[in-house]
Amino acid sequence: MSDIKHPATVAIVGAGLVGCLNAIYFAQRGWNVVLYEHRKDMRLPEEKINQRGRSINLAVSERGLSALRKVDMGLEEIVLGAAVPMRARMVHLGKDTQTSQAYSVHGEHINAVDRGRLNELLLNVVGDLPNVRLGFEHHLLHANLENGTMEFSVGPEKIKVFKTADLVIGTDGAYSKTRSQMMRSMRMQYSQEYIDTAYCELSMPPAKDEQGNDTYALDPNHLHIWPRHTFMLIALPNLDHSFTCTLFMPFEMFESINTSEKLLEFFQENFPDSIPLIGTKRLVEDYFANQKGSLINIKTSPHNFKDKALILGDAAHAMVPFYGQGMNCGFQDVEVLHEILDKHNVLPSKHENGKIDDLEAALDEYSRVHVKDTHAICDLALYNHYEMQSAVTSVRYLARKKLEGILHIVMPRVVIPLYTMVSFTTMPYSQAIQRWNRQSFWLNTIVGTMAIGTVTAMSYFTVKNKVSVSVPDIIQSVAQLSGFI
Repeated sequence: MSDIKHPATVAIVGAGLVGCLNAIYFAQRGWNVVLYEHRKDMRLPEEKINQRGRSINLAVSERGLSALRKVDMGLEEIVLGAAVPMRARMVHLGKDTQTSQAYSVHGEHINAVDRGRLNELLLNVVGDLPNVRLGFEHHLLHANLENGTMEFSVGPEKIKVFKTADLVIGTDGAYSKTRSQMMRSMRMQYSQEYIDTAYCELSMPPAKDEQGNDTYALDPNHLHIWPRHTFMLIALPNLDHSFTCTLFMPFEMFESINTSEKLLEFFQENFPDSIPLIGTKRLVEDYFANQKGSLINIKTSPHNFKDKALILGDAAHAMVPFYGQGMNCGFQDVEVLHEILDKHNVLPSKHENGKIDDLEAALDEYSRVHVKDTHAICDLALYNHYEMQSAVTSVRYLARKKLEGILHIVMPRVVIPLYTMVSFTTMPYSQAIQRWNRQSFWLNTIVGTMAIGTVTAMSYFTVKNKVSVSVPDIIQSVAQLSGFI
């Protein structure tokens, strides 16, 4: 008697951005999809109110757009229609001093989008798919991943229910319950690191033009940043002409600013140009009403347990938000996963014994080829924390960016800035770092040669023209040139 195959079911735990996109991909493959979420439906009016002040705005770039594009459902156009293009950073150095730093010499840009709005758009698409079921207020309690059973607490009554699936995928965030259940069944390498920086969301309302219509208080095509070394303020534009601002600084600074007087004094000293744009009343209200969130860096390996379970997005690799790649990396997880499923010709059907042909080989390969890239971007995000807080104001940083930009124009395939590789290509993150390290070596060599040439020329000039130049002056010149890289 021939082996009769049955339709396969995937349970996706977590209906955030990555979970929704993954549900769309699996639905297109023909799987039966059940998408579980522990919260209520975020599209409900009362839930929208509760979301205020809880997240950092997103910057969608090429990796995220590529994953949306592959679905071939017009998702890229839908998302970009809800986004504001940001072509450069606007660095606010003082009350009246600003400098624009373009993201790309070729005009490439990132796109600001509200996290909640993007999640709603994807949920709407998921809800229209006939082979997807949504289960809100389903809180995962336990899972026996070997046999695909899950125990949920459902609704305000906390009713216990049991569900089954052929594959369980956790997209349930940095504090993933799916991941913790996987770790009970396997030897997963896991590390986490909290940085001593917290964040608080603030809002900058629309300004008014001469006709009394809403307009932007700042240039909307920039990501605005007020870098102050150990702390900073950023502002991203929204479609309604407002800006979502985020204040990043050490926990102890947040704790010390515990009165409205201290807050206004702090802003007057450090971000004076932002006060009239935000408004003192709104600034005080937002600062004391909104939570002071923590920032965590998480790495795991491998990301799968046999052919039974898999984690994606923050559940597998939470990162600090300073490279704007958290969502983009999560979307790329989905794209890479389904490319590998295609490569292994994994079909949405199972044998009588529950096995799905070649699924385990595909998931093993996913972990083998992709884990190193998720680790790489976690490290880069920490590196960019320093860059955004202080390096963007340094002469060395600006000189390097200038040199890289010139060489990228002259030799676009030979020299590619790191930010370009990360934000405007789909090159694996680990390869981007390797290439950046090679480029840095040669750029250091070039500038080192320039420095030696400069010193030689200075020495010749001083001897020939009997000009007095001290040794410290020559050393300083060499150090400044070398410091450009």
